[in-house]
Amino acid sequence: MKLILDTAEDLFSQLGYFGVTIKDVADKMGIHPALIHYYYDGKKALFDAVFERRVEYAVTARTAGLDAYEAEAGDHPTIEGALRAYYDSAFDVYINGDEGWRNFGRIFAQVNNAPGYGAEMMDAYFDPLVLRLIELLHRASPDAQPEDLFWSFQFTSGAYTLILSRTGRIDRLSDKLCRSEDFEAVRERFVTFMAGGFEALHRHRLSAAAAPPAAKAAKGGKTRTRKPTA
Repeated sequence: MKLILDTAEDLFSQLGYFGVTIKDVADKMGIHPALIHYYYDGKKALFDAVFERRVEYAVTARTAGLDAYEAEAGDHPTIEGALRAYYDSAFDVYINGDEGWRNFGRIFAQVNNAPGYGAEMMDAYFDPLVLRLIELLHRASPDAQPEDLFWSFQFTSGAYTLILSRTGRIDRLSDKLCRSEDFEAVRERFVTFMAGGFEALHRHRLSAAAAPPAAKAAKGGKTRTRKPTA
């Protein structure tokens, strides 16, 4: 069964859920598709088994990271500290794990960005963790707008899954100065960059709230004029 899951994981990571059939997995293994059907009742069951094999560890690692940080930070969490507790252990597994983990990263990115079925899987496995992170971020910045915290997480989650996709685009854009496979370089920068975005949005809100009423009205009343055309 491990070989079936490994082979399916490799194919799903490259071609996505809809690009793979049971026959594709069987052909790559050199076996009859009936053997896979014996263990898994169709492609969805096989995909679920591939995903669930690693996702439980991913949830456990992030939970442990949040537990340790909350115990350390006590009543004084920070935005960067909370994000680091949530994401650092996630990057660790892609740095230190085998190629299977990197294949899982691509599958995770597909699921996280898919409506319907993908959203349901993320709801089941990660929503409690995400809500715990949001609560910790709110404690770090108690006067932040809740919607800003949720949007900031959405932006962060999108960037994270783009990284896991390892598309190779940054390799080409940077003429290989940066590499999609370089998770060490990502971990060194990711949380600091994202925390800066959270904090910049918060400062912007505070600045806007403190602006004199006349300045707010002037800003809100600006209209864009068009030059007359001949």
